[in-house]
Amino acid sequence: MDDLFSLQEQLLENLSSKTRYLLNKIDWSNRLIGIKGARGSGKTTLLLQYIKFKLSKTDEALYATLDDLYFLDNNLVSLAKDFVLRGGTHLILDEVHKYPNWSRELKLIYDQFPKLQVVFTSSSMLEIYKGESDLSRRVIIYHLKELSFREFLEFEDDYRDIPKFHLKDILKNHKQIAREIKSQHVSSPIKHFDAYLKYGAYPYYLENRSSYTTKLNQTINLILEVDLNAVENMPYADSRKIKKLLVAIAQSAPFVPNITKLSERLGMSRVFLINAIKLLNRADLVMELFKPTKGVGMLTKPEKLFLNNSNLVYALGKQNAEIGTLRETFFANQMKYLHEIHLAEKGDFLVDRTYTFEIGGKNKTTKQIKGVENSYVVRDDMEVGSLNIIPIYLFGFLY
Repeated sequence: MDDLFSLQEQLLENLSSKTRYLLNKIDWSNRLIGIKGARGSGKTTLLLQYIKFKLSKTDEALYATLDDLYFLDNNLVSLAKDFVLRGGTHLILDEVHKYPNWSRELKLIYDQFPKLQVVFTSSSMLEIYKGESDLSRRVIIYHLKELSFREFLEFEDDYRDIPKFHLKDILKNHKQIAREIKSQHVSSPIKHFDAYLKYGAYPYYLENRSSYTTKLNQTINLILEVDLNAVENMPYADSRKIKKLLVAIAQSAPFVPNITKLSERLGMSRVFLINAIKLLNRADLVMELFKPTKGVGMLTKPEKLFLNNSNLVYALGKQNAEIGTLRETFFANQMKYLHEIHLAEKGDFLVDRTYTFEIGGKNKTTKQIKGVENSYVVRDDMEVGSLNIIPIYLFGFLY
């Protein structure tokens, strides 16, 4: 355990002061908290920032990553017991999906040590409520999204304390909000928008922008070759098939899947193919979209597939990084997990089954949504909108 404390001190000493939106959104008073999210979204940094910025006594907290060599000879319950005997109160666990009995042992820790708080992270693929032990009545789950455009601007050195805005506020007051952002925070927001679309989704872009795309492709490989095996116990041959599927989606996203033709082309059964799409969606590599009238089941094929964010479009589908695709991908990504999003009968997207959005460039008109109640044009290449025409970058200020 002393080695774990030593590692924690090193990590805290070199910790970034740039924080994610979720740090102040989580109710840290809960005893068992789970944080899911895509690999590279900043979950580890979030855990360490909780220790450093939210706890009054860092020596009463212990951070451990569950793939540490320590756990080859020690189990999680014994670590918790020894930690509590030393006066520990906050056990912070990273990447529980890499620990074989995570669900059972977290339940035991929760039941045996009522004064111990446990905060853990996992791959976005892990279905925490379906673990072998029932944690549903014990754990509170949060999902850490990729960087929003607002966070990206804050991570740039010249911008601080940029506010978030609710969707209804943007729809009602978008002109006022755009003017406030321009006058008080970012004088030319669309100047930064193209950069965000290329490399702003994951915090590690700060390390080296020139090698960002290479690192993103490495991250994708780790998700498909390591995380899939850890979460689903998937053999390497099947993970290779799923990688082929991801590449096929990337080459033509937004992608309307013909399951029969795609299964023949890739040499997969229909059931395997649909399950693979579901896995890619859970891994935050693709987004499945449906019309609101369609029931969604385990074997329901999506009506359209997008890559999960615009950075993935550049990394996986360079030849398909067309501006219309990037705009639609950005909008859908910023809504994901925050609002219910479907394909619209007229226009591009239906949000919360109420608001219809048509996405486009500077020449986009309201023609396609004429007569549709609560409808809006979301337009690129403009800083301040008018009437029901809203600049697209404003939807990057939702979190």
